[in-house]
Amino acid sequence: MTVMRTRQAVIAALSDEMESDPSVFLMGEDIGSGGPFKATEGLIEKYGANRVIDTPISEMAFLGAGVGAAAMGMRPVVEMMFIEFIGVALDQLTTQGAFFRYLSRGSYQVPLTVRASAGAGLGFGCQHSQLLDQWFRGNAGITVVVPSTPQSMYGLLRSAIRSNDPVVVLEHKALYGERSDVVTGELGIIPIGQAKVLQEGTDVTIVSIGRSVLTASAAANGQDSWSAEIIDLQTLIPWDKKTVLESVAKTRRLVVVEEGSFSGGWGSEICTEVVSELWGEMSTPPLRITSPNAPIPYAQNLEERYLPSVDYIDSQIEELICTGKCPSPWWEGSSK
Repeated sequence: MTVMRTRQAVIAALSDEMESDPSVFLMGEDIGSGGPFKATEGLIEKYGANRVIDTPISEMAFLGAGVGAAAMGMRPVVEMMFIEFIGVALDQLTTQGAFFRYLSRGSYQVPLTVRASAGAGLGFGCQHSQLLDQWFRGNAGITVVVPSTPQSMYGLLRSAIRSNDPVVVLEHKALYGERSDVVTGELGIIPIGQAKVLQEGTDVTIVSIGRSVLTASAAANGQDSWSAEIIDLQTLIPWDKKTVLESVAKTRRLVVVEEGSFSGGWGSEICTEVVSELWGEMSTPPLRITSPNAPIPYAQNLEERYLPSVDYIDSQIEELICTGKCPSPWWEGSSK
């Protein structure tokens, strides 16, 4: 076990997979120098420019090259400097790579990993701060993982690279500097599709992903009037229904904490599934705590207001438990 920052866990995962499998190689803008978050630092010196490939500024070209290389038996890891940049190359992933196995009746696999920095909280503004998970969730053939700790970053990234189908790894940029113990090697690999129960509780189940897991945990642990069971989904597509349903069956309340906006949020599917399975057993309606339907602000005070905070999560859950009804979100004026 080694203490690592999240960005170091990325480097360790990439290096371990490149060491164990010569078909693994990296592509992306400025990755030879480590990129803006130094998440590939030192890899070009270790593995050379033939396996750590600095690309031109053409996401369409190098993501397309990644799809082709994967279909021919390689295991490319393609980095999008910011997840928004994949917008000019979505066709390569969503209508080509995602469907190759289906269209070829299994003759072709696409073991492609797409890594991207994502998420708000560091003042990057609305064009460089989104998660954009919604761009992939409705697309058959794509897996989406969202690490929340150095350990989950290491373990999920290694699983993603080993997958025989495309996996998008959304790396929250505000977590790159977080530090904790990491188990490396085979024991540190985390299976795709497996959630983690961070702590057990009796009054409410809180489900979240990425950086919001830390915020939700801080809210739950900062008071003593209710007991929360906290679940880190880790994999967003496909999500771990069994773990979530078992928890809600016990606590009889569900709260989903999302960084993204209310409309189109991933929590809608979680709530729908839970209500469909546990109708009549829940003490309250499911509650989604999200950001408003607005661009992510650049100013620090506005960005902090935009994102669900510890105090806001605490007050929303407190009202849900006390009244048995879902409180209105802050932007509708009734909750602070």
